[in-house]
Amino acid sequence: MTDSLLNERELSFQLYELLDTKALLQRPRYADHDRAVFDATLETARGVAAEYFAPHNQKGDANEPTFDGETVTLIPETKIAWDAFAQAGFLAAHHDVEDGGLQLPEVILRASMAYFNAANIATVAYSFLTIGAANLVKSFAGDVLRERFLPPMLDGRFSGTMALTEPGQGSALGDLRTSARPAADGSYRIHGQKMFISGGDHSLTDNIVHMVLARIEGAPAGTRGISLFLVPKFLVNQDGSLGARNDVALAGLLHKHGYRNTTSTVLSFGEKDGAVGYLVGEANKGLSYMFQMMNEARIGVALGASALAYQSFIHALDYARERPQGRLPGAKDPLAPQVRIVEHADVRRMLLQQKVYAEGSLALCLYASSLFEDAHTAPEDTQRREAGELLDLLIPMVKSYPSRYCVMASDIGIQVLGGSGYIREYPLEQYYRDNRLNPIHEGTEGIHGIDLLGRKLQQNGGAGYRMFLSRVRGTLKEAGHDGRCAPLAFVLAGALDHLQEVTESLLDQVAADANLGLANATTYLDLFGRVLVGWLWLRMALVASRALDAGATGSEADFYLGKLQAAQYFIDWELATIEAQARLLASGNRSSFDMQDAWF
Repeated sequence: MTDSLLNERELSFQLYELLDTKALLQRPRYADHDRAVFDATLETARGVAAEYFAPHNQKGDANEPTFDGETVTLIPETKIAWDAFAQAGFLAAHHDVEDGGLQLPEVILRASMAYFNAANIATVAYSFLTIGAANLVKSFAGDVLRERFLPPMLDGRFSGTMALTEPGQGSALGDLRTSARPAADGSYRIHGQKMFISGGDHSLTDNIVHMVLARIEGAPAGTRGISLFLVPKFLVNQDGSLGARNDVALAGLLHKHGYRNTTSTVLSFGEKDGAVGYLVGEANKGLSYMFQMMNEARIGVALGASALAYQSFIHALDYARERPQGRLPGAKDPLAPQVRIVEHADVRRMLLQQKVYAEGSLALCLYASSLFEDAHTAPEDTQRREAGELLDLLIPMVKSYPSRYCVMASDIGIQVLGGSGYIREYPLEQYYRDNRLNPIHEGTEGIHGIDLLGRKLQQNGGAGYRMFLSRVRGTLKEAGHDGRCAPLAFVLAGALDHLQEVTESLLDQVAADANLGLANATTYLDLFGRVLVGWLWLRMALVASRALDAGATGSEADFYLGKLQAAQYFIDWELATIEAQARLLASGNRSSFDMQDAWF
């Protein structure tokens, strides 16, 4: 089987042909870089991922972390991989040079992370969480906390977590019960329990920095009364040395379906006198701060799903090209040589479906990362504001589309391999198990559907939604003048019309009765996601068509023809059910809403 992590030609296409990543070099922040620096970063990521992460992917899955009551033990390769990641500079890659970073664009960092996700998603989760936690510290913590905790998080001495979920509360964060009591020294004493905390305990680093949501005693009820606290596993002295163990205890490890080499923990804060915590930013604004890490994590989870789908596709394609099985339906001679299964039309259908899910999802994640970049470094205020508005609207689809369809890509990969697909001698069954967690990580589809339809569509007067429609219409106009893409644009235009019509209808339904109007929000989320990814496939088709017009030959021509065929498949098949979905949504179908508990 193949040892490839990603298709380098595909990544180059996404970064430099679909997205004009090279144009970032014109921005002052990246003026000292060039494309060679970007490519060298990606090559380093590929090399570190292949050497230090990929070899123990299956070993980490088969040998889960253990807890003996005092110490968490992971396979030793995990620590070696953590150190290699940190020493290569990826924990600090996007930070300023003066902070020890490489000052790289967000989209290059995320493309680099795709390699690590493809190699070993469970091991790189520790780094992924630390990057997000460090970003929180940098963005919102005061000078003292930043000086004390940020440098060791960027160089790999400290790791980080996000501690939101409680045993009695998952997505309903407004009901969390973890409390914070002010102490005389200006710190707080945290009491409560958090669960499903990935990376919550381990021995990879000297310290673990927990970013904890809690409610200060006397704070308002609901989300308005939530604050954010930095709670270290070990206290840190003024000179940066480690002090006493904080009152944070590991209550136990949870045993998961996938991501098995990532510790999933139940943490108890304040079993004794209270865990020392430090307020980050202003009181009662914690959830708004945490949304930064949550939204970064949503893009990151989607990117991980995309990388696992791509691995599933690469392995299935490699297997299909090597495995002889049967003869074509039109063959009459039973003694004729068997054909490779890639020659069977149904196998090619499955591979094509995997390709459109994996590459479409990767395009979506990198596009979202480019919007994140523009929101922070675009030269004009208007550009930054519009990029932020559009990204905020699209986040529910960015998280949910890859999470849903990349699981399907991994499932299809098992089907391509047949009996070999579900045995552990091949990696497909692990890719499926790892990928199946992603529709739950960082918000379920139901949560994101309600967020999209109930809030984000009308946020700031619907500015993000209008921007999306405008950008899609711009691509449709371009594609209408391209002979290969015009038929695809015609179909996508019809899907966009359905999206607009059903959106108007659903907004009216929500205004009339929010409970009923939001009952089918997940289906609306799916419809919107497929229109969004259809737009990206049309953009990819346009790039491919122009390259063929410019004279691409040989393997390059094959690459672009493959893009066009994949776009054709997506437009033909993946958009085909939108009309039926739109009809059911616009009619306010009550089948699910009217179902009663007792009737089950």
